[in-house]
Amino acid sequence: MDGLTMEQIAAYTGRSLATFKRDFQKVSSLSPQKWLIKKRLEMAYVKLKEEGKKVQEVCVEVGFKNPSHFSTAFKKQYGILSTEV
Repeated sequence: MDGLTMEQIAAYTGRSLATFKRDFQKVSSLSPQKWLIKKRLEMAYVKLKEEGKKVQEVCVEVGFKNPSHFSTAFKKQYGILSTEV
């Protein structure tokens, strides 16, 4: 949930960005960025539903810097507003 860039993640794995993305495609149908957003949203859903946390709090906790982007991505993935959970 840290705010690492794809370049930083690639470097952490000892690969160039291009190699990291190519290797990632071998194990996932999603790009690394889309996979990361999906995982962040899954964690956000749990925090909202089961832990009863507020949207603003969850947004930051799962690594979204922009609440508007979080709301849009959440609605796209779950078909409901994050405030409706």
